[in-house]
Amino acid sequence: MKISKYWKAVVATLATGAGGLSTAMNDDTVTSAEASTILIAVVTAAVATWAVPNRDKGEA
Repeated sequence: MKISKYWKAVVATLATGAGGLSTAMNDDTVTSAEASTILIAVVTAAVATWAVPNRDKGEA
């Protein structure tokens, strides 16, 4: 198992979570509605990114 093929999903998930959390923290608090929106966005980004196969090195 190579970790390299999982990196795009990890990066997409972290970027989505960080972006959502930084937006929610503008007022120094995270409400339950904001938290659920962040969770939905993170799960959606992870699943959508995971579903797209990586390109082979031979393809350009």
